Amino acid sequence: GTRDRDGLDRLKVALCPPNSFSVSPVLQPRKIEEIKDFLLTARRKDAKSVKIKKNKDNVKFKVRCSRYLYTLVITDKEKAEKLKQSLPPGLAVKELK
Repeated sequence: GTRDRDGLDRLKVALCPPNSFSVSPVLQPRKIEEIKDFLLTARRKDAKSVKIKKNKDNVKFKVRCSRYLYTLVITDKEKAEKLKQSLPPGLAVKELK
């Protein structure tokens, strides 16, 4: 009857705030704090590619895995260079301007 439908609608409203999309949730990139965690993530078999974005005061490493894009921000340029050298050899690395 109509009563069940009302309950379902109320449940939908409770679960989905008005500004969120109910079709497909937008997954936020995951931030990684530690270099060693980033390297472990980059070695995963679902890791497809790494993008390296060099900015004025930091370097961002972004590894694309099947579900999430994992990001690591490094402010030390030498550490960033060292991390770049230690990325897995089979991984596609793209440098962004």
